[in-house]
Amino acid sequence: MNIHLHNALSLVASPRSNRVGIGATRIAIAIIFIWIGLLKFVPYEADSITPFVANSPVMSFFYAHPEEYKPHLTKEGELAPAQREWQSANRTYDFSDGLGTVELIIGFLTLSGFFSRWGGLAGALLAFATPFVTLSFLITTPEAWVPALGDAQHGFPYLSGAGRLVLKDTVILSGAWLVIVDTAKAILAKAKVSRPYIADFLLPDDVVIRSKD
Repeated sequence: MNIHLHNALSLVASPRSNRVGIGATRIAIAIIFIWIGLLKFVPYEADSITPFVANSPVMSFFYAHPEEYKPHLTKEGELAPAQREWQSANRTYDFSDGLGTVELIIGFLTLSGFFSRWGGLAGALLAFATPFVTLSFLITTPEAWVPALGDAQHGFPYLSGAGRLVLKDTVILSGAWLVIVDTAKAILAKAKVSRPYIADFLLPDDVVIRSKD
Protein backbone atom coordinates (compact mmCIF):
# COMPACT_ATOMS: atom_id res chain seq x y z
CA MET A 1 0.00 0.00 0.00
CA ASN A 2 1.23 3.49 -0.83
CA ILE A 3 2.72 5.15 2.26
CA HIS A 4 0.73 8.36 1.76
CA LEU A 5 -2.53 6.44 1.39
CA HIS A 6 -1.65 4.42 4.48
CA ASN A 7 -1.02 7.59 6.50
CA ALA A 8 -4.25 9.16 5.28
CA LEU A 9 -6.28 6.09 6.21
CA SER A 10 -4.56 5.89 9.59
CA LEU A 11 -5.52 9.51 10.25
CA VAL A 12 -9.14 8.88 9.30
CA ALA A 13 -9.25 5.71 11.43
CA SER A 14 -7.72 7.34 14.52
CA PRO A 15 -9.65 7.65 17.82
CA ARG A 16 -9.54 11.44 17.51
CA SER A 17 -11.16 11.26 14.07
CA ASN A 18 -13.86 9.02 15.53
CA ARG A 19 -14.51 11.57 18.27
CA VAL A 20 -14.85 14.32 15.66
CA GLY A 21 -17.33 12.19 13.72
CA ILE A 22 -19.48 11.45 16.76
CA GLY A 23 -19.43 15.10 17.78
CA ALA A 24 -20.38 16.21 14.27
CA THR A 25 -23.24 13.69 14.22
CA ARG A 26 -24.50 15.02 17.54
CA ILE A 27 -24.41 18.59 16.23
CA ALA A 28 -26.12 17.63 12.95
CA ILE A 29 -28.98 15.90 14.78
CA ALA A 30 -29.36 18.91 17.07
CA ILE A 31 -29.43 21.35 14.15
CA ILE A 32 -32.16 19.34 12.38
CA PHE A 33 -34.40 19.17 15.43
CA ILE A 34 -33.84 22.75 16.58
CA TRP A 35 -34.21 24.37 13.16
CA ILE A 36 -37.25 22.37 12.09
CA GLY A 37 -38.65 22.61 15.61
CA LEU A 38 -38.57 26.41 15.39
CA LEU A 39 -40.26 26.27 11.98
CA LYS A 40 -43.15 24.32 13.53
CA PHE A 41 -44.28 27.62 15.07
CA VAL A 42 -44.65 29.14 11.57
CA PRO A 43 -48.00 28.56 9.78
CA TYR A 44 -46.58 27.32 6.46
CA GLU A 45 -44.66 24.51 8.17
CA ALA A 46 -47.69 23.56 10.26
CA ASP A 47 -49.79 23.46 7.08
CA SER A 48 -47.23 21.24 5.32
CA ILE A 49 -47.42 18.45 7.91
CA THR A 50 -51.22 18.26 7.77
CA PRO A 51 -51.37 15.17 5.47
CA PHE A 52 -48.93 13.25 7.68
CA VAL A 53 -50.85 13.93 10.90
CA ALA A 54 -54.34 13.60 9.39
CA ASN A 55 -53.57 10.12 7.99
CA SER A 56 -51.67 8.79 10.99
CA PRO A 57 -53.70 6.31 13.08
CA VAL A 58 -51.84 7.40 16.22
CA MET A 59 -51.82 11.18 15.64
CA SER A 60 -54.97 12.11 13.71
CA PHE A 61 -57.00 12.53 16.91
CA PHE A 62 -55.05 15.73 17.59
CA TYR A 63 -56.96 17.35 14.72
CA ALA A 64 -60.60 18.38 14.97
CA HIS A 65 -61.43 17.35 11.39
CA PRO A 66 -58.58 15.17 10.02
CA GLU A 67 -60.72 13.66 7.26
CA GLU A 68 -61.41 17.11 5.73
CA TYR A 69 -57.84 18.30 5.22
CA LYS A 70 -57.41 17.84 1.44
CA PRO A 71 -59.48 20.84 0.21
CA HIS A 72 -57.61 23.08 2.66
CA LEU A 73 -54.03 22.30 1.65
CA THR A 74 -51.91 25.24 0.45
CA LYS A 75 -48.57 25.52 -1.31
CA GLU A 76 -45.49 26.79 0.50
CA GLY A 77 -45.35 30.57 0.19
CA GLU A 78 -49.07 30.83 -0.60
CA LEU A 79 -51.23 33.04 1.62
CA ALA A 80 -54.81 31.79 1.80
CA PRO A 81 -56.63 33.39 4.74
CA ALA A 82 -59.67 31.10 4.43
CA GLN A 83 -57.48 27.99 4.60
CA ARG A 84 -55.52 29.40 7.54
CA GLU A 85 -58.81 29.97 9.34
CA TRP A 86 -59.81 26.37 8.75
CA GLN A 87 -56.41 25.14 9.94
CA SER A 88 -56.82 27.15 13.14
CA ALA A 89 -60.21 25.57 13.78
CA ASN A 90 -58.70 22.17 12.99
CA ARG A 91 -56.14 22.68 15.80
CA THR A 92 -53.36 22.34 13.21
CA TYR A 93 -51.33 25.18 14.70
CA ASP A 94 -51.85 24.07 18.30
CA PHE A 95 -50.55 20.61 17.44
CA SER A 96 -47.63 22.03 15.46
CA ASP A 97 -46.64 24.28 18.38
CA GLY A 98 -46.61 21.26 20.68
CA LEU A 99 -44.62 19.19 18.22
CA GLY A 100 -42.15 22.03 17.75
CA THR A 101 -41.65 22.23 21.50
CA VAL A 102 -40.90 18.49 21.65
CA GLU A 103 -38.43 18.78 18.77
CA LEU A 104 -36.65 21.70 20.45
CA ILE A 105 -36.32 19.68 23.65
CA ILE A 106 -34.84 16.74 21.72
CA GLY A 107 -32.43 19.03 19.88
CA PHE A 108 -31.14 20.81 22.98
CA LEU A 109 -30.91 17.59 24.98
CA THR A 110 -28.85 16.01 22.20
CA LEU A 111 -26.61 19.07 22.11
CA SER A 112 -26.21 18.96 25.89
CA GLY A 113 -24.26 15.72 25.44
CA PHE A 114 -21.11 17.84 25.16
CA PHE A 115 -21.62 18.84 28.80
CA SER A 116 -23.93 16.21 30.31
CA ARG A 117 -23.67 12.53 29.39
CA TRP A 118 -27.10 11.68 30.78
CA GLY A 119 -28.76 14.65 29.11
CA GLY A 120 -27.10 13.75 25.82
CA LEU A 121 -28.17 10.13 26.20
CA ALA A 122 -31.79 11.18 26.77
CA GLY A 123 -31.69 13.38 23.67
CA ALA A 124 -30.11 10.67 21.53
CA LEU A 125 -32.67 8.10 22.68
CA LEU A 126 -35.53 10.46 21.77
CA ALA A 127 -33.88 11.27 18.44
CA PHE A 128 -33.56 7.53 17.78
CA ALA A 129 -37.25 6.91 18.60
CA THR A 130 -38.62 9.77 16.47
CA PRO A 131 -37.84 8.25 13.02
CA PHE A 132 -39.94 5.20 13.83
CA VAL A 133 -42.93 7.54 13.90
CA THR A 134 -41.99 9.65 10.88
CA LEU A 135 -41.01 6.68 8.70
CA SER A 136 -44.42 5.17 9.36
CA PHE A 137 -45.80 8.06 7.28
CA LEU A 138 -44.52 6.25 4.19
CA ILE A 139 -47.20 3.65 4.88
CA THR A 140 -50.04 5.86 6.10
CA THR A 141 -49.71 9.02 3.96
CA PRO A 142 -50.88 8.88 0.31
CA GLU A 143 -49.08 12.17 -0.39
CA ALA A 144 -45.74 10.46 0.29
CA TRP A 145 -45.92 8.88 -3.17
CA VAL A 146 -46.23 10.33 -6.66
CA PRO A 147 -49.96 10.46 -7.51
CA ALA A 148 -51.42 8.79 -10.58
CA LEU A 149 -52.00 11.85 -12.78
CA GLY A 150 -51.16 10.32 -16.15
CA ASP A 151 -47.43 9.61 -15.90
CA ALA A 152 -46.34 5.98 -15.85
CA GLN A 153 -44.22 6.55 -12.76
CA HIS A 154 -46.49 6.80 -9.75
CA GLY A 155 -47.03 5.02 -6.45
CA PHE A 156 -44.35 2.77 -4.98
CA PRO A 157 -41.34 3.16 -5.29
CA TYR A 158 -41.70 6.72 -6.63
CA LEU A 159 -41.39 8.99 -3.62
CA SER A 160 -42.93 12.44 -3.83
CA GLY A 161 -41.25 15.49 -2.32
CA ALA A 162 -42.98 14.71 0.97
CA GLY A 163 -41.82 11.09 0.83
CA ARG A 164 -38.24 12.05 0.10
CA LEU A 165 -38.36 14.39 3.09
CA VAL A 166 -39.48 11.54 5.33
CA LEU A 167 -36.90 9.08 4.01
CA LYS A 168 -34.03 11.24 5.31
CA ASP A 169 -34.96 10.16 8.84
CA THR A 170 -33.16 6.87 8.21
CA VAL A 171 -29.94 8.88 8.60
CA ILE A 172 -31.16 10.35 11.90
CA LEU A 173 -32.00 6.83 13.06
CA SER A 174 -28.53 5.46 12.39
CA GLY A 175 -26.72 8.61 13.55
CA ALA A 176 -28.62 8.71 16.83
CA TRP A 177 -27.71 5.08 17.46
CA LEU A 178 -24.00 5.86 17.07
CA VAL A 179 -24.37 8.70 19.56
CA ILE A 180 -26.22 6.42 21.99
CA VAL A 181 -23.47 3.80 21.81
CA ASP A 182 -20.71 6.37 22.30
CA THR A 183 -22.50 8.00 25.23
CA ALA A 184 -23.22 4.66 26.88
CA LYS A 185 -19.52 3.75 26.65
CA ALA A 186 -18.56 7.08 28.24
CA ILE A 187 -21.04 6.61 31.10
CA LEU A 188 -19.83 3.07 31.78
CA ALA A 189 -16.17 4.15 31.64
CA LYS A 190 -16.80 6.90 34.17
CA ALA A 191 -18.76 4.57 36.45
CA LYS A 192 -15.92 2.03 36.38
CA VAL A 193 -13.35 4.67 37.37
CA SER A 194 -15.42 6.18 40.17
CA ARG A 195 -16.78 2.86 41.44
CA PRO A 196 -14.64 -0.07 40.27
CA TYR A 197 -16.10 -3.52 40.22
CA ILE A 198 -14.99 -5.82 43.05
CA ALA A 199 -13.82 -8.31 40.43
CA ASP A 200 -11.18 -5.82 39.29
CA PHE A 201 -9.41 -6.18 42.65
CA LEU A 202 -10.09 -9.85 43.29
CA LEU A 203 -6.99 -12.00 42.85
CA PRO A 204 -6.96 -15.80 42.97
CA ASP A 205 -5.19 -15.73 46.35
CA ASP A 206 -8.00 -13.61 47.75
CA VAL A 207 -10.56 -16.31 47.13
CA VAL A 208 -11.01 -18.65 50.07
CA ILE A 209 -13.12 -21.76 49.60
CA ARG A 210 -14.23 -23.43 52.79
CA SER A 211 -15.47 -26.97 52.67
CA LYS A 212 -18.07 -28.31 55.04
CA ASP A 213 -16.78 -30.43 57.95
